[in-house]
Amino acid sequence: MATIVKTPSGSWKAVIRKTGWPTTAKTFRTKRDAQDWSRRTEDEMVRGVYIQRSASERMTLEAALKRYLADITPNKKLSTRKSERGKATKLVEHLGKYSLVALTPDLIANYRDTRLNSIGRRGSPISSNTVRLELALLGHLYTVAIQEWGLGLTYNPVQNIRKPSPGEGRDRRLSADEEKRLFTVLRQHSNPMLTWIARIALETGMRSSEILTLTRSQVDVKRRVVRLTDTKNNEARLVPLTIAATDTFKQALNNPVRPLDCDLIFFGEPGRDGQRGPYAYTKLWNQAKKKAGLNDFRFHDLRHEAVSRLVEAGLSDQEVAAISGHKSMQMLRRYTHLRAEDLVIKLDRI
Repeated sequence: MATIVKTPSGSWKAVIRKTGWPTTAKTFRTKRDAQDWSRRTEDEMVRGVYIQRSASERMTLEAALKRYLADITPNKKLSTRKSERGKATKLVEHLGKYSLVALTPDLIANYRDTRLNSIGRRGSPISSNTVRLELALLGHLYTVAIQEWGLGLTYNPVQNIRKPSPGEGRDRRLSADEEKRLFTVLRQHSNPMLTWIARIALETGMRSSEILTLTRSQVDVKRRVVRLTDTKNNEARLVPLTIAATDTFKQALNNPVRPLDCDLIFFGEPGRDGQRGPYAYTKLWNQAKKKAGLNDFRFHDLRHEAVSRLVEAGLSDQEVAAISGHKSMQMLRRYTHLRAEDLVIKLDRI
């Protein structure tokens, strides 16, 4: 039987001492609330389904995300760490003061709808994929809290709401004239690494993170292959090189200004620790594409273009996936956009 006493502050404290269970106590505003909680909790203990919820009632989402970013995020890839910090900022801004147990599906659904109707920093609506990834982070936080942190949560509220669709894949292709203008501008830059990086992306379909972290030992120009070990999906793969890609790598490998102690092919200036990280190309790339009149073109679109060209060249889906690293044919199709005029020419050959 629970003990219920009135505290000096006027609230009511219920204390449950039951054999086989740790002493459990909770304070309420009214005696009736204390009695109701006591009966409900003792009943759960008798049925063997009682869960200690005090930790999840005390921990706010802001505190939980701080712990997640400290314990879980550092085990992920560098690019993922950076993006998760940004997603966590938005979640804290809207939901940070709620305790984990207080966040219900309707509150999270309201967050989803609010974000989908928001305008981003660049003046465009927040994409459904951005919101989907924010909810994915929140959902995984609850999974970790339930399975590893032992916070006494009974369910994951994110699982009970509708997730935004990832949206249609971009269909931005690069015309021959645009390619000529772009690389004319890129070659005007004093550092040739900017041109080399863009050319390799267009010829191989590799992601920027895969290109920037390449070391000299990963590139075999004789066999014309690149061995990737640190990929987005954590699966190593060999990327075959076109003649143009091979020539570009030869130039990059023979870069006369590479320091003797640096193994990166595309290297930046030394940091505060004296170590060189990957080449920081983003600002220069944005300037170059605007100068070339390609404001709506993204660096990642080079990967789209490369994959589409591989399909147009007659490679099978399996062959293209082996080169690009796509794990599913569904995702590969999102990245592949064939020009309708090219298909018309092929139809005429039938």
